[in-house]
Amino acid sequence: MLEDAYLNLERYVLEHGHKKADRTGTGTISTFGYQMRFDLSKGFPLLTTKKVPFGLIKSELLWFLHGDTNIRFLLQHKNHIWDEWAFKKYVDSDEYHGPDMTDFGHRHLKDPQFNKIYQSEKRQFCQQILDDDAFAKKFGDLGSVYGKQWRNWKTTTGGHIDQIKNVISKIKKTPFSRRLIVSAWNPEDVPSMALPPCHTLFQFYVNDGKLSCQLYQRSGDIFLGVPFNIASYALLTSLIAKEVGLKPGVFVHTLGDAHIYSNHIKQVKEQLQRTPKDAPKLWLNPDKKSIFDYDVYDIKVVNYHHYPAIKAPVAV
Repeated sequence: MLEDAYLNLERYVLEHGHKKADRTGTGTISTFGYQMRFDLSKGFPLLTTKKVPFGLIKSELLWFLHGDTNIRFLLQHKNHIWDEWAFKKYVDSDEYHGPDMTDFGHRHLKDPQFNKIYQSEKRQFCQQILDDDAFAKKFGDLGSVYGKQWRNWKTTTGGHIDQIKNVISKIKKTPFSRRLIVSAWNPEDVPSMALPPCHTLFQFYVNDGKLSCQLYQRSGDIFLGVPFNIASYALLTSLIAKEVGLKPGVFVHTLGDAHIYSNHIKQVKEQLQRTPKDAPKLWLNPDKKSIFDYDVYDIKVVNYHHYPAIKAPVAV
């Protein structure tokens, strides 16, 4: 099964991972250096042992590809996966005058009463991002995150580089190049980012009429984040392959610090008790020619049969 590569990662870290402190204070078990391979000719690697919301994956990827760094686009598509980082920026500012949100990233996980207040405040924040242009501009922007680095990397001479356009052009003109690389890790911009890039660099490889991609991810939240990353880069590879006239090849996912949060262990064990189903198929609108022309309605998964979702808290 296509999904076995991911389930084997979960098993490996449960059995061989080391207890390790982390930035969020949650605690993890982790391993350093792990690689998975997904043959995209065998289906689309969207997990079936739990429901993974593909709508969030495709809207986030389109957000990156637009070069956008403001969560307003995501909220317009009912995507809330980046809310916490923007909300934290707001509650840490002098303009926030609501209930005390000190250490909200942990308190809302442990205190049900506080969680109600937190969720209410966050809903109001998101609505204001949607309704108020000035507020969205000030508090909705996450800094120089993925979209900025992919589409608008700032050079030391004041110019800008569109890495996505460049790599597509290189694949078309010099498909056997070993320089088909896009980097999101810009050391100068890291301090200004709400969250420094976890998926830091990816490289394309052309052979036998197929486009393959390898991602290096410095940090991987195995239960919540990595399933999104697998599907997102499989989708990116498929979109670019279509534009350059190649078939999707293999997605290689290389992880640095691969970790399971201590409050996700129960959920991981529940997932591992489930037997994977057949992988779904990816459908891309055949009328779209450029990767930059797609809307969320132009991208679908077909025959996605899955187990129910398994809820787990996000460590911020």
